[in-house]
Amino acid sequence: MTIIGLKMNNLIEYLDEILPNAKCSLNYNKDYELLIAVMLSAQTTDERVNIVTEKLFKKYNTLKELKDADIEDIKQIIYSLGSYNKKALNIKNIALNLENIGYVPNDRKLLESLDGVGRKTANVVLSILYSEPCMPVDTHIERISKRLGFAKEKDNPLIIEKKLMKLIPKDKTTLIHHQLIQFGRTVCKAKNPLCSECKMKDICKKKKL
Repeated sequence: MTIIGLKMNNLIEYLDEILPNAKCSLNYNKDYELLIAVMLSAQTTDERVNIVTEKLFKKYNTLKELKDADIEDIKQIIYSLGSYNKKALNIKNIALNLENIGYVPNDRKLLESLDGVGRKTANVVLSILYSEPCMPVDTHIERISKRLGFAKEKDNPLIIEKKLMKLIPKDKTTLIHHQLIQFGRTVCKAKNPLCSECKMKDICKKKKL
């Protein structure tokens, strides 16, 4: 095994130790609710999204109701998330395109054709709903990957995704994705990371950043 492979194994063991039950922090009861929630989470927090979607999905309980909803009302509900004009249109578009199907399919091409749904959002949805071996790269995972030497500073999210997928066991990608996000939120934070408490500090490049 390569040195970088051993480092990944050490990280996985550490994540299993401190975050064995990591899971998606977005609340949802239906598959399309997850898709919409992930789309809405761009540039905001999951906590804020959960507050908003609780009201949104209670008022509009089906894809048809979302499709037919007054867009100004949707804007008012999701206003606090930012980019509410665009996100309201995205909600309507998603509902319109999924209503006839009736569910969120295991189809990357279709998902990425929806307004507001890029590769990262599709990866999250496919990973959670269908246990597909995907590694969505958000700001937390990008930061951790670069600090621990799994990616270079110039690497973009797609390059990082491909590098991580070569190092992470396919059957653990969903769990590790959630573990890395929680690790980034609680330990390997962008500001004031808890380096003294982290078992990965010996290989971390934080001091060089």
